[in-house]
Amino acid sequence: GPGRGSGAGSIVLYALKITDICPIEYNLLFERFMNPDRISLPDIDLDFADDKRGEVLKYVCEKYGDDRVAQIITFGTMKARVAVRDVGRVMGFGYADVDKIAKMIDPKGSLKDSLEKVQELRAVYDSDRGVKRLIDMSMKLEGVARHFGMHACGVVISPGPMTDYVPLQEASRGDTKYLSQYSLHPVEEVGLVKMDFLGLANLTIMKNAIRIIKKVYGEDIDLDKIPLDDEKTYNMLSKGLSSGVFQLESSGMKKYLRKLRPQKLEDVIAMAALYRPGPLNSGMVDEFIDRKNGAREVKYLHPSMESALKETYGVIVYQEQVMQLTKDMAGFTGGQADTMRKAVGKKIAELMAKVGKDFMDGCVKNGISKDLAQQVMDDMAKFAEYGFNRSHAACYGLISYRTAWLKANYSAAYMAALLTSEQNDTDKLAVAMEECDRMGIKVLSPDINESYVEFGVVKDTKDIRYALAGIKNVGAGISECIVEERKNGGEYQSLADFVVRVVEFGLNRKTLESLIKSGTLDRFANRASMLNAIEMILFFAREAGKIRALGQTDIFGAMNKDMGVKSEAVVLKIPRIEEVSKKEFLGWEKELLGMYLSDHPLGDYKNFLKKNTRSIKQLTLDMEEVSVKIGGIVTKLQKIVTKKGDAMAFATIEDLGGLVEVIVFPKLFVKEVDMWEEGNVLMVEGKISTKDEQVKILANKSKRIELSEALAVKDEGVDPKDQIEQSEFVLRLPNYCDKGMLLGLKEIIARNNGDTKVVFLINALGREIKVASGCKVKLTPELKNETYLYLNNRSG
Repeated sequence: GPGRGSGAGSIVLYALKITDICPIEYNLLFERFMNPDRISLPDIDLDFADDKRGEVLKYVCEKYGDDRVAQIITFGTMKARVAVRDVGRVMGFGYADVDKIAKMIDPKGSLKDSLEKVQELRAVYDSDRGVKRLIDMSMKLEGVARHFGMHACGVVISPGPMTDYVPLQEASRGDTKYLSQYSLHPVEEVGLVKMDFLGLANLTIMKNAIRIIKKVYGEDIDLDKIPLDDEKTYNMLSKGLSSGVFQLESSGMKKYLRKLRPQKLEDVIAMAALYRPGPLNSGMVDEFIDRKNGAREVKYLHPSMESALKETYGVIVYQEQVMQLTKDMAGFTGGQADTMRKAVGKKIAELMAKVGKDFMDGCVKNGISKDLAQQVMDDMAKFAEYGFNRSHAACYGLISYRTAWLKANYSAAYMAALLTSEQNDTDKLAVAMEECDRMGIKVLSPDINESYVEFGVVKDTKDIRYALAGIKNVGAGISECIVEERKNGGEYQSLADFVVRVVEFGLNRKTLESLIKSGTLDRFANRASMLNAIEMILFFAREAGKIRALGQTDIFGAMNKDMGVKSEAVVLKIPRIEEVSKKEFLGWEKELLGMYLSDHPLGDYKNFLKKNTRSIKQLTLDMEEVSVKIGGIVTKLQKIVTKKGDAMAFATIEDLGGLVEVIVFPKLFVKEVDMWEEGNVLMVEGKISTKDEQVKILANKSKRIELSEALAVKDEGVDPKDQIEQSEFVLRLPNYCDKGMLLGLKEIIARNNGDTKVVFLINALGREIKVASGCKVKLTPELKNETYLYLNNRSG
């Protein structure tokens, strides 16, 4: 990766290719990494592709020796509540009694503090001798090490045998043989330098995307050489279409990206630094965005501040900017500047008093008034709690941009790599699949001749084939063997050809059954026939294995002879039976793949839903309080009990175009509790809620749709349209509407050219008037949501 942390500010690390962001180009300060006034050594944090971290540790052990490399131990201590629970168990207290006492204790404080502050606890402590003894004993054990673990990424390498420096124990897991018995800070105190080897999934995703691009399109991508001014990438981010993009995929971040409309890498780096609780709660993010978009004036308290703050529109965002200001205004050295950063950031009063006086004196010496210097000092102190390490923000901002660039320019390859990364997490996989659908990328069922171990792009298409290793009960081992055998021996021509060639790699009943049920072998026969003959197929495979083990080259000929068959054609003929019901094989797909791929359980309900309900995809953020009727299958259901003890539910309902969360309040839920189960197909009436900028439905009526009822509805030939049929698209402009907002709106309209007239609704002297814009758009739910979010976010 490009690097991480303050190490990216080091020109030495850049020259050694440990980091790959030029610190001079990005205004990163060497002193942020290595202050000559600081005694302790800096540490270097390194990101590796998460599937390669183990190889790095193996390399380190081989290079320096197993006896000189160790991962670092961590200790879990007895906090107040844990101490009471452990001591209570040993002293023979009942679970309920100990639990009651433990819940009286402040989880963030000590037992002593709780005895002073919690009257209920003090009362039982004073009145019950057993409880007093329990708490007194717990106070003696509070803070004692309870168990050990392993630091997530910390590694130490010693110049001689590690036992010359720290005691060791054998590691029960991980990639090194030993674990230090000193924790993080004691290890550093004895003179060893901690190194952080971190695994970052997004580096793996980028690596896999580049591999897929090479294989499918024959193009070599060098991420160091991609353009940093790619219009396609910034347009995608400005729309908030950043699902799957490193650090930019949360709903809150998408909201701010739509407001910011990033146009250069510096904007992405700034968002990586600003999207944290401190800046968000202080209004600093809105100040930054408004200055960037021209809604507020960019100003500097003194001309000498412009150099440090120009890239962030006059707002102090990074810790390095505090350092630069002290150098430009007060003539500080790099070492003094870093000391100032530390004093301000960590609020060290004694150090602050000393460097503060030096700063004031330096400013006055350079012709800056004492009052202005004091104001800058106050601003530094204010922003210090929000200031972020620019070196780290630049590294991670670059990773964000690279993932966004791959997604914008090689969408199918990037999404295939992303799906591979998420294949073991069904919920995340479903989100990534939904994003594929939004992008017009089809994810196809696994196929024995087109699928790879991981998700892959089908050549000459934008389609993605499901990963063999992503099928439950198949796994990476046999998947690799299947793909390698296909690569060496050509495509599998028949079911017999497949089992004969793969049997030696450990093909068993469970794996074969999963391949059949998931649709991987559909090209050979229907699923019911293959499942019905699974014993025959496995017998055939085992016999083939025996013959191959004897060195027989003409396997089919030898087997025909043994079985009394004269023909040298394929001998495996299985009885053909009728395919199982659609519901059953879709159930298999859901079980083995985590989702439906070859079809949808609502296929038979399509005509009914078109005629009687509104498409979920058509529900938009400007429909607050609108009553709607939707229909679909319940794919997820979470039942909860309210504070009053009433049962209610949160249901995800999916139709053929999208999904929506439905909130079922107690009054409706108790009346129709049997209806609200996963797998049921329902029609729901309710009002739309757009709280948290997400469309949800507050249900007030529901009905189960029977299959017979759905099949009775004939296809009327009316296809659900992505485009909304309206004669005009009315945009209500907020009272406060500046030039920057109108220019942004113009960009959105220009990207969605079509046939629907755009009309502005403007408040003029207390009455609303319509103004024709002369523009036309293709009116889609996505455009309605984008303009709604843009106008509402920009107007606050």
